[in-house]
Amino acid sequence: MPVTPSSPTSPTGPTRLPSLPADFVWGASTAAYQIEGAADEDGKGASIWDTFVRRPGAVRDGHTGEVACDHYHRFAEDVELMRRLGLDAYRFSVSWPRVLPAGSGKVEPRGLDFYDRLVDALLAAGIEPTPTLFHWDLPQALEDEGGWLNRDTAERFGAYAGVVAERLGDRVKRWITLNEPFVHLSFGYAFGVHAPGRTLMLDALPVAHHQLLGHGLATAAVRAAVPDARVLIANNCTPVRLRSDARADADATAAEAYDVLHNRLFNDPLLHGAYPDLSAYGMPDPAWGGVVRDGDLATIAAPLDGLGINYYNPTWITAPAAPELGLPFDLAEPEEAYERTSFGWPVVPEGLTELLTGLKERYGAALPPVWITENGCSQPAGTEDPARIDYLAGHLAAVARAVERGVDVRGYFTWSLLDNFEWAEGYHQRFGLVEVDFATGLRTPRASFEWYRALIAAHRS
Repeated sequence: MPVTPSSPTSPTGPTRLPSLPADFVWGASTAAYQIEGAADEDGKGASIWDTFVRRPGAVRDGHTGEVACDHYHRFAEDVELMRRLGLDAYRFSVSWPRVLPAGSGKVEPRGLDFYDRLVDALLAAGIEPTPTLFHWDLPQALEDEGGWLNRDTAERFGAYAGVVAERLGDRVKRWITLNEPFVHLSFGYAFGVHAPGRTLMLDALPVAHHQLLGHGLATAAVRAAVPDARVLIANNCTPVRLRSDARADADATAAEAYDVLHNRLFNDPLLHGAYPDLSAYGMPDPAWGGVVRDGDLATIAAPLDGLGINYYNPTWITAPAAPELGLPFDLAEPEEAYERTSFGWPVVPEGLTELLTGLKERYGAALPPVWITENGCSQPAGTEDPARIDYLAGHLAAVARAVERGVDVRGYFTWSLLDNFEWAEGYHQRFGLVEVDFATGLRTPRASFEWYRALIAAHRS
């Protein structure tokens, strides 16, 4: 199906953003379970998502990632789309159970072979591979032993990172350890809306520490295998806001508590070498009953080569209506009449500038170069997607404003290259620059694809 290219100029953004550095990296992101399919091919082990999707009611309309975009078989076609788009880099994730079906022990060579072929194809197209080692598809065998509640999972993650780095490290130099440990903790272990579907509330907090410890161990393993590696983590961060009708003291305290739990719990240990004091807000002490051991924080705080930031929208907070339930805040809706994505998320580009400048203010010289590792929106099916173009233009302009204010932002990876399996929403939310017909696998670039291609080309001219 032919696509009529749209103008690279949108109502909210110019054709170029002069404040971005000349070597700014333009990319797009995906994740293994969301696009690969081939769920049980070539020796791949089961992941927690392979299990979770079979739980009645867990995923909208019973959708699964068994086939998804069939990227496992069609990766060459997808790399060609990236080449046409003009990407500098592609952020994908490696499926842990495809490489180590049991999470540890025997390596499945056919799994490594797939990523070997993908990396070679990317390099042949002039695109830098940027793998993420964990994007939520924990091997089910490790979940059966406690998952991220079990300290051993962190050790096994470090070993797995070493296996992948040994194989790909002669060609891959930029690595991301974890994707959004806060979201995996909260959705997967606290509220149960994602795999593995546990509902532990604040008793899930050890998951935060074990993921961060795994990050530190993986960082060491990657650098041991690849001496010139550049290692990042991708944290989901959000500016926290109060409604204008907030009750000053109670709501401000609730907002501080949410900021500590969502943002600082995952950034402070990395950049300051210490956890924030959750107990000041009625949450468990960060030592979590001996979960944090001597030497752990030094491992976690190994210097980063960059901090990945995934941004979608701010979070509005009020004081809890029922504090006896255990959380010191309630989520709220904004009073302002923001545009909304198909997911219902408010479109607030200025929140990204606020977030980036806030990180610089909070962490100062400890803040490494920043990469926007995810940013994008779900919009209705169809190849004409002016709202997505406006969204991308607005958020890239927000990045440019942060750069003008002194934040060292090195690159931008939009979410996502392809429509994909959107976790508990199944195939109902479409984030792709490329539309995917999930019945046939047909890929059709959207108008936003052409807009992004033209923007990248303009920055190179």
